[in-house]
Amino acid sequence: MLFVWLFCFLLLANHIQAQTYYQDVEPIITSKCSPCHRPGEAAPFTLTSFEDVAKRTNFIKKVVETRYMPPWQADNGYVHFANDRSLTSEEIETIVKWIDKGAREGKKTKNIQSQDVYNVTGYGRSPDLTFTALDTFIVKGNNTERFVEFKIPFELDKPFNVEAIEFYSNNKRLIHHVNYAVQVIADTTIDIHQAPSFANYTDGGKLYNDPYGIFKKDLAYYGGWIPGASFETYPANVGWVLPKRGVILMTVHFSPTPVDEISINGINLFFTDRPIEREVTVVSFGSGGLGENDIRPLFFMIPADKVTEYSLKFTNPKEDLSLLYIWPHMHYIGKSFKAYFTTAAQDTVPLVNIPNWDYRWQEMYRYKTFMKIPKGSTIHMECAYDNTAENPFNPFSPPQPIFSYSNMKSDQEMMTLLLLYIPYRENDEFLTTDNPH
Repeated sequence: MLFVWLFCFLLLANHIQAQTYYQDVEPIITSKCSPCHRPGEAAPFTLTSFEDVAKRTNFIKKVVETRYMPPWQADNGYVHFANDRSLTSEEIETIVKWIDKGAREGKKTKNIQSQDVYNVTGYGRSPDLTFTALDTFIVKGNNTERFVEFKIPFELDKPFNVEAIEFYSNNKRLIHHVNYAVQVIADTTIDIHQAPSFANYTDGGKLYNDPYGIFKKDLAYYGGWIPGASFETYPANVGWVLPKRGVILMTVHFSPTPVDEISINGINLFFTDRPIEREVTVVSFGSGGLGENDIRPLFFMIPADKVTEYSLKFTNPKEDLSLLYIWPHMHYIGKSFKAYFTTAAQDTVPLVNIPNWDYRWQEMYRYKTFMKIPKGSTIHMECAYDNTAENPFNPFSPPQPIFSYSNMKSDQEMMTLLLLYIPYRENDEFLTTDNPH
């Protein structure tokens, strides 16, 4: 009996010993928290070391138990996406038990990936190439939104196959959103270093001619970043090719700030030796995209003091598609966003549902396997906007009509859906979208 008692005691002691940061908690923090809680990201503090986590254990326990953090707005019961950053019940239990037992550090082992890389990137390995805007930009502290287009020319020894891309900034809290286009400039008679290094469309004189029009003829890739979003990655043999020579045009929408701030922005690229057999395509629907004039009721002015619902439907006319990412976008008075498609046989297939829209936490949602959208299917968008005093994010008090036009500043609105896809091949819907790296 004494032997049995000692054996059980040793088992219990070993279990308690196992509750350490490096063995049990760091893998969770690394995958679910550090991508946002690292230098330059929008989160207010870093979580890239044991010391960072240990001094905030009471706060961390509260926000994980209530599921306030990590934020995840998509309804997992509608579609459960591959890049879900919410914690499982088991992960919450692990963190809470570790804190309750004294938040032991433990011994760092070689088989656990260091969090040091998250001081550079959220992708999990160092980037193969980083492009940075040529000029440090000073965001003036006069509470004015700004739209600035940066030009980043490049000439390489050879093209590279891209398996992932990530926007980076020294301070994402300054930024409303970013779009970037990688333009191919194979013609060496075109001087990619001509024109200004950036075009400020807010301050100074109005630009009547596009200073970068000469570069916008052969698009290799189009993407972007919104608050809360992480990196964009692709499965094996899917992606896009960075050309040997070209220009990156990065349009940054800066949020208002009361003090002068320095902004340094660029993109991290991650390459693969695997051939890119299927290149991704991005298409935008709704405000600022295809079908903008078909939104019903007309999406131009959202009336004050009420919740208004809008819808848009459009048909996939040309070919079967394999959808990899879906990217819904609204601004501050967004209330809910749902998208689905109906087939020719009138079957309804869910795409994304965000029942409680929060502008601060958006994402490019990646499907676990490719989502097949057959030719002839109709995609539906159903969006609601809360332009009342009860909406704490309403930019106006008292509420006033909100418009959608021009550059669509943050106190205006958008109803946009971007799809990143490849042409369908048989059995795509059974292929994982995970990256093998």
